[in-house]
Amino acid sequence: MNNVMLVVEYDGSGYCGFQLQRGLPTIQGELEQALSQITGERIRVIGAGRTDAGVHAAGQVVNFKTASKLEPEVFIRALKSLIPRDIVVKEAKQVPTNFHARHSARNREYRYVILNRPFPSALVRHLVYHYRHPLNVEAMCKACQLLVGTHDFASFSKGTNAVNTVRQVQRADCKKDGDKIYIDLEANAFLPHMVRNIVGTLLWVGGGKLDIAGFENILLARDRTLAGPTAPAHGLCLIRVNY
Repeated sequence: MNNVMLVVEYDGSGYCGFQLQRGLPTIQGELEQALSQITGERIRVIGAGRTDAGVHAAGQVVNFKTASKLEPEVFIRALKSLIPRDIVVKEAKQVPTNFHARHSARNREYRYVILNRPFPSALVRHLVYHYRHPLNVEAMCKACQLLVGTHDFASFSKGTNAVNTVRQVQRADCKKDGDKIYIDLEANAFLPHMVRNIVGTLLWVGGGKLDIAGFENILLARDRTLAGPTAPAHGLCLIRVNY
């Protein structure tokens, strides 16, 4: 069996997330259906990140195994005509049989984009979260630095009974460029809703509702009920998966 890796970009607006859900549109479902048509086999796609409904990706990585002898670049051309235009396969290559898109990943990079101005955008409304109140970006940046390192991120989890909520964050940045604020997080792995819950709490910091010490206390408390609301999905994008 050949093991093929794809790098996929998608606009998640019209999908119920990456992971397959019966009767609902998903990224995995679209890819598997198209690849099955190409190969004549029942294909199972493995994704590096199970992005939520409405979340986008610039560099999602998937792999699948097939008996097909087609060259990897053939899959790019064939998929173009079989998958919706809001999903694009950017790269394809054959990888070792033991490569696993999720388990082999060293870390993942996510970006959350906030449009911080009084009026929304007609052009990129589905790619950014519009927040009309002024934000203290310097305070948000200081709070971000507290996330770097190995911590228990239970306060920023989805609230499920995850067995292990410890993650290692290698980078946490917040910067302003014009009327956009970019929050970039890089970690070995992420809990469900972790980035969006962090962003929701950073908005408290930026809006003056929470100081830096308060943010640190929430992180240390390991209590989801203390953290801010979950930021909307459409501002989040999986930027890159590193191996």
